[in-house]
Amino acid sequence: MHSSFSRLAVGGAALAVALGTLVSPAHAAETGEASAQAAANTNIVVKNSHGYMLYQDDGDMFSVCDTNADGHGVEGQLVDYYTGTTYLYIDDGGDKGCDKKGYDIRANHYVMHFWWSGDGVVYKSPRFDE
Repeated sequence: MHSSFSRLAVGGAALAVALGTLVSPAHAAETGEASAQAAANTNIVVKNSHGYMLYQDDGDMFSVCDTNADGHGVEGQLVDYYTGTTYLYIDDGGDKGCDKKGYDIRANHYVMHFWWSGDGVVYKSPRFDE
């Protein structure tokens, strides 16, 4: 009987560890920790149907790309997550293509804001840092 109970306890512990591993990403998303996961990404993208803003960690390069030649451009900003201070502004006007600028990401927490000039609706990236 003692042997059966030990096996059951070990099996239960293994199941708890496995479930804890499976539940962790969902729990992170529910608790707002998903934005911290962006810090591990090498590329972060914010997009809509008119274009996108891309952060490439390798070289700290930001691109704003207009994917529709519709007469309206797209714009993007790199913003301090806590203070709202704008560190970088890029626009790509009305033609298909991309404009790029570098900015050395430091220990701050950042968020990218991206919008199409035709409607001004702002899309935001998850929070990230270096």
